[in-house]
Amino acid sequence: MKLTQALKMAAKSISANKGRSALTMLGVIIGLAAVIILVSYAQGQNMAMRKYYESMGENKLSVYAYSWDGSVDVNDELYNYCQRISEYVAGVTPNGQVWSGLTISYGVQTLGQSNDYFYGGGGMVVIDGGGGGSYVEPPTFYLGNDQFSVCNNYTLAKGRDISFMDIERMNQVCILGASVAQTLFGMIDPVGETVTVNGMPFTVIGVYAPKGNGVTEYNESGDNWQEVAMSRMDNIVVFPHTLTRVLNNNQSIDEYTVKARDSQSTKMAATLIKSFMEGVLGENGYVDVYNQTVYQEEEDEANKLQQYFLGGIAAISLIVGGVGIMNIMLVTVTERTREIGIRKAIGAERKSIITQFLIEAAMICGIGGILGIIVGYLGTLIVGKLAFKIVLIPGAGITVGAFAISVALGLIFGLYPAAKASRLQPVEALRAD
Repeated sequence: MKLTQALKMAAKSISANKGRSALTMLGVIIGLAAVIILVSYAQGQNMAMRKYYESMGENKLSVYAYSWDGSVDVNDELYNYCQRISEYVAGVTPNGQVWSGLTISYGVQTLGQSNDYFYGGGGMVVIDGGGGGSYVEPPTFYLGNDQFSVCNNYTLAKGRDISFMDIERMNQVCILGASVAQTLFGMIDPVGETVTVNGMPFTVIGVYAPKGNGVTEYNESGDNWQEVAMSRMDNIVVFPHTLTRVLNNNQSIDEYTVKARDSQSTKMAATLIKSFMEGVLGENGYVDVYNQTVYQEEEDEANKLQQYFLGGIAAISLIVGGVGIMNIMLVTVTERTREIGIRKAIGAERKSIITQFLIEAAMICGIGGILGIIVGYLGTLIVGKLAFKIVLIPGAGITVGAFAISVALGLIFGLYPAAKASRLQPVEALRAD
């Protein structure tokens, strides 16, 4: 039997039982669509995670170092050493935070620990209070140096960065995150304006470009946490670290961020910095260095496992669809027993009978696979918009693999019915009603 003739016969058999064929295809359609949507969802989550890490900045080291008795100026030692190994290090900054409950004000607007529930946003991270009101999350107040922007992947939208002289002279200046600037100043250019921090005047010298969407509403279940985290990066105020004396009760800073030149330099920089600081501090201090790239790599591995897990769950529905195909092909064999007997009586070989039924099963699965891919694409677009607010498209590998799986299902689950049909004896088959 020629292949074209076999294809025509398979198409005729499928069209003769449209309802039954459609129901058989439905299992394949649902199964393939589920695989495509769930795997694409996991990939979208991975993309969102990578976007979050990129916004934080790559090739970063977290350094924790302090002197027990204060005999070593950790900041100066670390800063000067990083200048000496500049072939590996692009920048270093204190990464101190003010925990003493600061408030920042401009005109009638005040942000800080004393915020209360209110209706609306105005550019800040807004927490749904669950009772109709919203709470503006207070800004995070950082103490950094002239390399804070480089180390934390911030770009200035307006004004200038903190300078070395600002640090040396303890100038009362600050840089605002995009959300803080929007809330305090609205349409007014903040650069050069004076804000008050706990009643003390500070000059705004710059505004950072936004990382997040500006306004992010979320609830306690943690929905859209990547967007929340990125919006929180805009919800900051940065001061020269020497102002810890007036802003943070002279509390020492023991956390630093180091920006490596590239991924290859990260491990070397971590080794050199830890070795140097241990030599400087000796028994009178503590130092530890964490490579933040490790966390990203661990997250990537976790996302891969999630993709396999979700794909495996969806694959169960494919197996169910395959069982449905086997069942319907067995019914087809029973219905066409007399036809098979006639064909064998006039000389048809076993392989031609097997080929005929395998082609029919593969055709059913192939058509179901194409429809499943279409449904999967539409579902992925919807999921991308709802979950990640991006246009999420399944990868070419998923699409090709899905179609290959659909055809393979027809061949695998159609093999037993085809083999059963080929083993029928002509005399017994011709006696069938």
